[in-house]
Amino acid sequence: MDKVVLITGGTSGIGLETARQLTRQGCRVYELSRRADGTDAAVHMKADVTDEEQVNAAVREIMEREGRIDVVINNAGFGISGAVEYTDTEDAVRQFDVNFFGMVRVNRAVLPILHKQGHGRIINMSSVAAPIAIPFQAYYSASKAAIRTYSLALQSEVKPYGIEVCCIMPGDIATGFTAARKKSPAGDAEYGGRISRSVAVMEHDEQTGISADKAGEFVAGKALAGRVPVLCTLGGKYKFFVFLTRILSNRTLTDLVGKIYAS
Repeated sequence: MDKVVLITGGTSGIGLETARQLTRQGCRVYELSRRADGTDAAVHMKADVTDEEQVNAAVREIMEREGRIDVVINNAGFGISGAVEYTDTEDAVRQFDVNFFGMVRVNRAVLPILHKQGHGRIINMSSVAAPIAIPFQAYYSASKAAIRTYSLALQSEVKPYGIEVCCIMPGDIATGFTAARKKSPAGDAEYGGRISRSVAVMEHDEQTGISADKAGEFVAGKALAGRVPVLCTLGGKYKFFVFLTRILSNRTLTDLVGKIYAS
């Protein structure tokens, strides 16, 4: 039976490439985004993940058309950068509203359906920045860490009902995410130019990172695999970095990350 897939943020980057991969493999893919126009990779539904009514309406429409949802991929998100000291609280709240609570709204809409079905898979897109917090991207890192922790708790809650949760932590991916990042240079002089240098290093790593199509292939594979781990890292070298978080002290890890991204 062809799987019915709901994916958020599927009009660009990892989301778009994941939708393409799943469509090629015979899935019926529905893509939710706030953009007016979609792509040829999936059935586009205009819904902003920060608007609970829009999310609920989109899920109801999918159910009216298909009668079930097999896989949910929470991919919508964006990034902000800047010093904690100079980041407006409004920007920090917006970061969490999209990245974390956007996922929460989608899952709240679909969980009763998956529970009643007795099967389903939820994939939440986190980041290697969850276990390895990036300086001058504190709020992005924190939002992705929240997704990771939430996913672990959710898996324990829903496992008895045939629902699987998989939290994917990508490393650096070459997508339009880099250009879309909201960068605040406020306080750069006071921080000795460290904010701009840190963001420049991060952006270079992203644009020379894993291609979006490879990342999409990975996510699609997890969506359709027989079984999946609750946590998985996207990218070979990033698996090693995540492994280091388990053997290094917090002080050593923080000093190492600081030398790379905050010197």
